[in-house]
Amino acid sequence: MKVYCGNILSVNQNDDVFKYLVEDNEKIIYVGNELPESYKNAELIELGDKALVPTFCDSHQHFASFSIFNAGLNVMDCESNAEMMEMIKEFVKKSKSKTIIAFGASPYSVKEKVLLSRDQLDQVCPKKPMMVVKYDGHACIVNSLLLKKLDKKLRTLRGYHPDTGEMNQEAFFVVSDYITNSVSIFNLLKQMQKAADFQAKRGIGLIHTVSGVGFLLNLDITFEKIFGKSLQNGLQLRVFSQSMNPKVAMRRHLPRIGGCFECALDGCFGSQDAKLNAPYENDKNNTGVLYYSDEKVTEFCKKANRAGLQIEMHAIGDAAFDQATRCLKAALDDYPREDHRHGIIHDCLPTKEGIEICSKYHITMPVQSAFIGWKQEPDEYLEEILGKDRTSTLNPLRTFIDNGIILSAGSDGPCTTPDPIDWMYKACNHSNPKESITIQEALRMCTYNGYWTTFDEKERGSLEVGKFADMVILSKNPYQIPLKNLKSIEVCETILQGKTYKEQHQGVLSMIFKGIFNRHKI
Repeated sequence: MKVYCGNILSVNQNDDVFKYLVEDNEKIIYVGNELPESYKNAELIELGDKALVPTFCDSHQHFASFSIFNAGLNVMDCESNAEMMEMIKEFVKKSKSKTIIAFGASPYSVKEKVLLSRDQLDQVCPKKPMMVVKYDGHACIVNSLLLKKLDKKLRTLRGYHPDTGEMNQEAFFVVSDYITNSVSIFNLLKQMQKAADFQAKRGIGLIHTVSGVGFLLNLDITFEKIFGKSLQNGLQLRVFSQSMNPKVAMRRHLPRIGGCFECALDGCFGSQDAKLNAPYENDKNNTGVLYYSDEKVTEFCKKANRAGLQIEMHAIGDAAFDQATRCLKAALDDYPREDHRHGIIHDCLPTKEGIEICSKYHITMPVQSAFIGWKQEPDEYLEEILGKDRTSTLNPLRTFIDNGIILSAGSDGPCTTPDPIDWMYKACNHSNPKESITIQEALRMCTYNGYWTTFDEKERGSLEVGKFADMVILSKNPYQIPLKNLKSIEVCETILQGKTYKEQHQGVLSMIFKGIFNRHKI
């Protein structure tokens, strides 16, 4: 039994702050301002200026991809393509991998203001196939060796650019499928363990992963499910199958379906293929791409909704957002459900009409406040392609909350590194001040709402009696410092089920055996 004394930020219905919390046998057994006599002999942990909060939830992440790229080369912080090429050259010298993978290239954050090219990759990696994924996770650059391997599959697809080596849209999906299939299951599971530890150290206790990126027979979905059920030390994983076929989820006894890739309705701003209602500012002939017709998306939503599945779909542009809202509305009109918790991911450029549908039909939004003031996609670039007026309406968190929409926060990792402190900072210091939210709202978005999204709120997500003692000790009380100083907060300790988190340590075979037979929620 342990007693925590200090700033206890409960994130309960009233956002109460208490002085005491008592944990015993993995659960919270008391929260209040007066410590009962029966607990006064328990171990006392004085928080001082620190604060105890619920663990964070990353409500949208490509966990397998993040695991692979987290183990590879991250070039996101490079100031120039020349620096990037030098990093790649040194990485190739040391790497024993047959295929080289790097992540994070952006033409908008390097001084050359252009994307790395196939010819430049050939200079630094001529002897191994190589892919550098763009920062947005929706395009890549390949070198000549990889292009030669896949050319027959790629040449008839949309997004195929052999001269520069850039692959986006359907061509990118084919390259991504090839790369993910080249990673051995053994290495993937070990990389997943390291990725889980990485996130737990940042206070994350629950990860919503969207899975299904081209493995044969969707084996990555199966293995993420096994991995999630095998997790040690209280960390939780919830798997969404990225498929437009409800049977893919149902065969694996998953209660939810959706994500990006096959469930993406449009592209992204970085490739200027997010679907817009009006043309791009810098290209009046381009409104982006809708991957599916309304008929196909509606059919999928109706089938999944009638099957009792929770649905999530990717929508970046306003036209894609409108399509998502229309189709979810049609599904719920066809077969009403009171507590479906369907969601639209990203919601970067919503419309008034779509917001009204989300409010009326209780459609949730796993948003990415990490995209606000994003170095890899700066406002100057967004204003160039969208215009100043549209850019000012991006990621309208205040508007969403004022319309009664439940927001949860996710990294879209590997597009951004999972960092809940950064999510809160950007949500409270929006580039459009009118769309900033309060710290209480931001903490709820990053904690309780994420757990609520996957029906986990009865066991976790707030510091209340009867729930698991899943808690984070922060170096400062976020309620008591200026909002502009939120970035200075650090995660001191992650506590899951009452115990300080320890790194995953089991072997792969033990992990698989445990994951197959374990009955843990997934």
